Amino acid sequence: MQIQFGTDGWRGVIADTFTFDNLSLVAQATMDYLHKEGLAAKGLVIGYDRRFLSREFAERVAGIAAGNGIKSWLSEGYAPTPAVSWAVHERCAGAGVMITASHNPPRYNGFKVKEAFGGSARPSTTKILERMVAENMAASRPVLAMPLTEALESGLVQLFDASTPYLAQLGRYVDLELIRSAGIKAVVDPMFGAGCGFLPQLIPGITEIHGTENPSFGGRPPEPIAEHLGELSGLVAGGEFQVGLALDGDADRIGAIDERGEFFSSHRIFTVLLRHLYERKGVRGGVVKTVSTTRMIDLLAEKFGLELYETPIGFKHICETMLEHDILMGGEESGGLGVKGHIPERDGILMALLLLEAMAMSGKGLWALLEETMDEIGHFHYARIDLQIENDAKKQLMERLSAGGIASIAGFEVAQHNFSDGFKYIFADGSWLLIRPSGTEPVLRLYSEAGDPARVALLLEAARGIAGV
Repeated sequence: MQIQFGTDGWRGVIADTFTFDNLSLVAQATMDYLHKEGLAAKGLVIGYDRRFLSREFAERVAGIAAGNGIKSWLSEGYAPTPAVSWAVHERCAGAGVMITASHNPPRYNGFKVKEAFGGSARPSTTKILERMVAENMAASRPVLAMPLTEALESGLVQLFDASTPYLAQLGRYVDLELIRSAGIKAVVDPMFGAGCGFLPQLIPGITEIHGTENPSFGGRPPEPIAEHLGELSGLVAGGEFQVGLALDGDADRIGAIDERGEFFSSHRIFTVLLRHLYERKGVRGGVVKTVSTTRMIDLLAEKFGLELYETPIGFKHICETMLEHDILMGGEESGGLGVKGHIPERDGILMALLLLEAMAMSGKGLWALLEETMDEIGHFHYARIDLQIENDAKKQLMERLSAGGIASIAGFEVAQHNFSDGFKYIFADGSWLLIRPSGTEPVLRLYSEAGDPARVALLLEAARGIAGV
């Protein structure tokens, strides 16, 4: 089979494409890459989430590292992805491997590579890894591995605590005492994932739901989006809590529920935190966002006089920009947000703490904080729909859209377009529509933002007509 890395790592269905044999091929190519780049002597950090067989997959990677003469630090228990990334940075390791499929359904698992800077592998790196896997397969290159017990006895594999140093870093970044003293009534849903226990440990009194180990994630994907957070929303709407916080399966993404009991999207979180970092914490730098992220970030960056960068979808592109420029904050539509002074990595737990800090410093809820900003820059509504589409039809649609020629949509004249990642049509009033076929699935994603929800619905319906789906 052909191994391909997506927006963050290689993923597949357990016992179908994500097997021990295929994992071993990817791990061997990773060790070959470390030797080739002169990084092998710096060692490898290995972590894993709470998915089915994640620990066993991680142990297999550790055995292959040892078989290739590479020392590795293997997390002694499950850990969030940002904790593993922080360990790569703190230990000055050559790289990291995180076994997780993030927010994917329970039947999936995955292999994320973290580079020495403590962030997602850049596109140039994953292309090299893909090529090395293919070359090794073509050459029948053997997988070099050592039994884990032997590797542990030799010291080539060492168990380590990924949590404590990461918690210390979070305590340095936010004012935990201020948050604790504010007495905010908060409830967190880690969605049975690797973020379980972290926020209550830092902020005693926080209520946690879905914190037990459950590899089926309660029968739903561990993705903190509105349709999966009904229970969390109900708890806040019931009046007992002021805010709800949610983490995805490996805790590198965030979702939230505001004081009204309504879903508070990543666009809104990004907007509130950008203002918090700039105005209350005094952080300076540029801003980077993906092509599908809210225009509120553009307007806020303009208001503050901050340079704005836009990238294709995928945090690896944001990470690359954070490495190349002085970036205050970067974020994407799917809930991945990163900040200056940490690592160039998504971190759902840190974002949750920053939201609590913003509430503690302002004395306001999330919706009140957002309204304060929207009253200045304009009110925005956003929606996204995912549609099933046959691959042949998807290919034909891409060819048709690439040819251009769309001058108006739903009666609105197209003022600009951006085809850097999908097909984005921007209108004179700043509203926009993005038609983006998935590169790995038979799925068509439609995104829109406008000043009123009726306009958003109209643009999305017009996009369905354009796509014929």
